[in-house]
Amino acid sequence: MGVSSWQGDLVWLGAIESEQDAAIVARWSRDSEYWRLRDSAPARPITAAQAKRDWEADGGRAAGAVFLAIRTLVEDRLIGTALLDGIGWPHGFGWLGIGIGEREFWGKGYGTDAVQVILRYAFTELNLWRVSLSVLATNARAIRAYEKCGFVLEGRVRGLAHIDGERIDEVFMGILREEWEQIRHAAQ
Repeated sequence: MGVSSWQGDLVWLGAIESEQDAAIVARWSRDSEYWRLRDSAPARPITAAQAKRDWEADGGRAAGAVFLAIRTLVEDRLIGTALLDGIGWPHGFGWLGIGIGEREFWGKGYGTDAVQVILRYAFTELNLWRVSLSVLATNARAIRAYEKCGFVLEGRVRGLAHIDGERIDEVFMGILREEWEQIRHAAQ
């Protein structure tokens, strides 16, 4: 595979292959820790058929969302998914969501690399001005990855999520295109 705007140092981003990827995502949904790190919605196992239906339904949001598979460069293995959603074209913003479902790839830079590729796409291809995200305050690994990519803390909603009987804060972070460009130029 040649170098493209979808490729990072460790991963490449591509379309979800609904037939072959659905069973993998269904397996990840049975890992409640993964689900809770990925989303503040209640963890729930899904079937491969449900995953496939969800992706097909998301296709209807195509004008305001980009849903991507995160695959390793070395083995072309599906390890996670990413979503750039809620795109507000007139104002140039979008919301990022990412999840690495394969535990063996946690804490090894794959998520950070995927975020860097998504930001490059958001700022250079989609011409967005800002990308925002929210993350549970207890997800320190994700917060560190986002900070490495240039995201800054913009706010906190106290006790927003209720997980395992505990109230957990949700942290809001964002990055502007000019901040991303400064980081990119400093790295060259």
